[in-house]
Amino acid sequence: MAEKQQSMEGQVVLVTGGGGGIGSGICRRMAQAGARVVILFRSNAEKAQRVLESLDGEGHWIVQASITDSEQVAAVADQFRERYGQLNLLVNNAGVTIPVAHDDLDGLSDEWIDRIFQTNWRGAFAMVRAFRPLMADPATIVNLSSIAGQTGIGSNVAYCASKAAMDSMTRSLARALAPQIRVLSVSPGWVLGEYAKRFSAEYIEEQRMMAPMQRLSTPEDVAETIWAAHNALPMATGVILPVDGGRPLGIS
Repeated sequence: MAEKQQSMEGQVVLVTGGGGGIGSGICRRMAQAGARVVILFRSNAEKAQRVLESLDGEGHWIVQASITDSEQVAAVADQFRERYGQLNLLVNNAGVTIPVAHDDLDGLSDEWIDRIFQTNWRGAFAMVRAFRPLMADPATIVNLSSIAGQTGIGSNVAYCASKAAMDSMTRSLARALAPQIRVLSVSPGWVLGEYAKRFSAEYIEEQRMMAPMQRLSTPEDVAETIWAAHNALPMATGVILPVDGGRPLGIS
């Protein structure tokens, strides 16, 4: 573990949605590994500040912006250039969703469809577009996807489609940005993070039992996979890395 903790010394990592449950786990893991971490948050400054204060090491930064506003994203990139010069790892973690039954077509409003795609896909693309000139050689982009993008089973139809679009973007950008920048998707199943708190203990237990490994992912599992994608898989790009305990296999 000591070697892992030192492996990102001198590197800079930017995590969108870094104040949330999964995002905070990613930030802590990268700081533990020796990186300087930039936490980009949209609205909850208090939560982002708590994450900042929990990080190992020094040189971290929190910055507020909406990734759906390309002008704000460009302004953050300018500030980042002044502070750090270059970026080693961009983690597109920010995302939104809402539970809507897949057969409830009227329940999924146009407003929510637009919000999901603007955040989950367009916002991630905006971050790549703005930070590409600042990325080191080599560098890594990790997009937080979901097995919903492959299975079509998730919180709502638009969410599943947005994650499928993110995986497609991962493949396209891996080709377009090579060889300087590797692009990967990390694809969790159910994660015991903030979203899971909306559901009953009985429902969560049902989800746990659907995976062959009979456990749900944690933010730490996701963070460790991102660490490995950046540090331990130098020949991997354009791929989707599952963090789901084998859930798509199901249990007979």
